[in-house]
Amino acid sequence: MGLGWAEMMAIAVVAILLFGPDRLPGLARQAAQFVRTVRQMADTAKSELSRELGDDFKDLNLRDLDPRAAVRDVMFSDPTPPPVPSVRILRPGEVPPFDSEAT
Repeated sequence: MGLGWAEMMAIAVVAILLFGPDRLPGLARQAAQFVRTVRQMADTAKSELSRELGDDFKDLNLRDLDPRAAVRDVMFSDPTPPPVPSVRILRPGEVPPFDSEAT
């Protein structure tokens, strides 16, 4: 996430000012419990997904599902060249193809 010491100190000072030093340890315990619960839920979901997908899960790279990366790939990739129309040389006396429904 990239938090430096200055940012952590600023968060600590704001937390002390908002909640006071008396309630801060309880809030820290609740935050730790919340993080623990979220990690446990993520591990459970990952193990269930692995069990359901089997060997396909090993080939699945969740980083490939990042929508920002998909948009970046589409926007900055080289465009596909337009298709080149096929040209066929007519033999002498051959009637060129004609589409009666063409405008």
